[in-house]
Formats: sequence, structure tokens, C-alpha cells
Amino acid sequence: MKLALLLWLASVLPQPDADRVCLATTIYLEARSESVLGQAAVAEVALRRRESGQWGNSLCSVLTARGQFALSKTSTNYIVDEAPAWRDAWLVAGVAMRIWSLPPQWRVALVPRADHFVAATATTPAWAKGNPLAVIGDHRFYSAN
Repeated sequence: MKLALLLWLASVLPQPDADRVCLATTIYLEARSESVLGQAAVAEVALRRRESGQWGNSLCSVLTARGQFALSKTSTNYIVDEAPAWRDAWLVAGVAMRIWSLPPQWRVALVPRADHFVAATATTPAWAKGNPLAVIGDHRFYSAN
């Protein structure tokens, strides 16, 4: 399935279905080779950003913000073709959204305060100050704000 189709679906589906499509697609693009824990940590960063309101009011607006996540940096011609990885990303997105619908004191945070992540093998970006809050799989998690 083309990324363009997923983005179109997200534009016509009602909430929260549209946000789940965007979150699952981001998990797939950013962390499909990671463990469920690594995928959930990526989802947590996106959900924390949405909750802050600083990057947008919906997950789709946060995840498609220019240059922030793979969803905005990947060609719309990209083919999502790993069905098991898509299924896993869809399930993780649903669970993460349910967790974040709980009051903050009831949530279990995998990467508390993290609002950014970067691939562990990437050069440390200028916004990454100090040591990462956590390293899970191939990602380093930071609080940049």
C-alpha cells in the first residue's frame, strides 16, 4: 500500500481513527524493526508532543509537521509492504492511544519527559543536549524542551 493512500485515509477518516493511521504509519516508518517496547517508546514521544499542543492538536498534525517525523520526510510513493510489521505497528498504535487516554497519573511512561528521538547510529543533532533520557533499541530519546 502506498504512503499516499494512508495519508489520504487519514485525511478522510474521523478521529480517533485518522490519528491511529498516522501513528501506526509513523511507528512502521520509524521503528518497524524494533521491539514492541521500542515501537511503544516512539509512539509515546508522538503522543507527548500532541498532548503538549506545541506541535499540533492532533496526532496527524504532529506527525506530519515538516521535518519532524518520517511521515513528513518519506516519499508519498513509498510502499508499505511488510504486512506483519504493519499489523504490529497498528496494534502498538492502538494500545499507546488507549494508554494516553488515561489520566496522566495512571499512565506508564517508557521514556518519561522525552519529546524527541534520534537513531542511535545518527550523529547527535544540535538540539540534543546532554545524555539521552533512554536508549531503547536503535533510538536515543531526549527532552529537547
